[in-house]
Amino acid sequence: MPVLDQIAGYSDELTAWRRHIHAHPELGFDCHETAKFVIDKLERFGVDEIHSGIATTGIVGIINGRGAGRTIGLRADMDALPMPEDTGVSYASTRPGRMHACGHDGHTTMLLGAARYLAETRNFSGRVALIFQPAEEGGGGGRVMCQEGVMDRFEIAEVYALHTSPWYEAGTFHTAPGPVMAAVDEFAIEITGKGGHASQPQRAIDPVAAALQVGQAIQTVVSRNINALDQIVVSLTEIHAGTAHNVIPNHVSMGGTIRSYNPEARGIIHRRLAEICDGMQAAMGVTISLRFPESLPSTVNHPAQVEMAARACRSVVSPDSVDTSMAPRTGAEDFSYMLQERPGAFVFIGQGIGPGVHNPAFDFNDEIAPIGASFFATLVEQSQPLSNQV
Repeated sequence: MPVLDQIAGYSDELTAWRRHIHAHPELGFDCHETAKFVIDKLERFGVDEIHSGIATTGIVGIINGRGAGRTIGLRADMDALPMPEDTGVSYASTRPGRMHACGHDGHTTMLLGAARYLAETRNFSGRVALIFQPAEEGGGGGRVMCQEGVMDRFEIAEVYALHTSPWYEAGTFHTAPGPVMAAVDEFAIEITGKGGHASQPQRAIDPVAAALQVGQAIQTVVSRNINALDQIVVSLTEIHAGTAHNVIPNHVSMGGTIRSYNPEARGIIHRRLAEICDGMQAAMGVTISLRFPESLPSTVNHPAQVEMAARACRSVVSPDSVDTSMAPRTGAEDFSYMLQERPGAFVFIGQGIGPGVHNPAFDFNDEIAPIGASFFATLVEQSQPLSNQV
């Protein structure tokens, strides 16, 4: 069974919707215009319930099937990135410094396409919860939606999400059971000493010297404390200090990220960073504070739901275009919070090889929108069939 004919008939509209969203990007939780656009479409489709204002601008739409049953959740993210666009397309961002560089305009469009089809056909039992989420690109919109009780409030039994990928051929699907995206922890280190003249370091307590030692020690944490078979990356990405070449500053700030899949290894990294900071504080006479200002858990797929998603994928594209053994990615996703609360699966859809996500030249491939929408719709019909169907 290829792309659903009815959804294929929406192709021009899907392209128009996606390009409208692309031209009007919004950031974080402030997706007010995008939410209004989504609500307008859901109302036109005849969606049974529309709940807005969740996590500020998040939306949950409910479509009732033609029989009793559970509720399946389908999630799409809506926010853009704070970066300039360099695509040269006619529908490029009209808002300087904002761009849909991660395909969220396409994700929202694919879920809207599935919503229209499901509202028109209702060839399933139970209910579908259409989850349109803000603030995936920082801010933890997925976490906030969960904290506001989306899963319990709408009695969602399983939850699925689709993400475009410019690293795979167009119209292919990629997923796997277990971790598919890394946990990410930001760390921030503040080192305070005593400033002074560079010619008399003995009268100062040099935070730069301490920062160099801390930085070197951080580079040994993975190689000397973590099993070589565990995939983990610790990157020190920021060091800020000083205002003049002849001044020893009072303060140095440092920061970076930790990306991991194994909770035990993640805990070891946290512990070793704390030990390094405590030890260097004692050795160098400075004051060091360590914080983890933002964290996301690993995105961990549930095996049974991966099989269900793969079945739907194979119904939309040829079986040899469906890969269920993809290697984990070191990026992070706040859909992880939804997968902590309910079983489900995170699936990548190839859009063709091209500029990577978060690149100013990236653009979603409109040709895959009917494929992604058909995946969502087929997943619902297959996982929640009517009682008189096999």
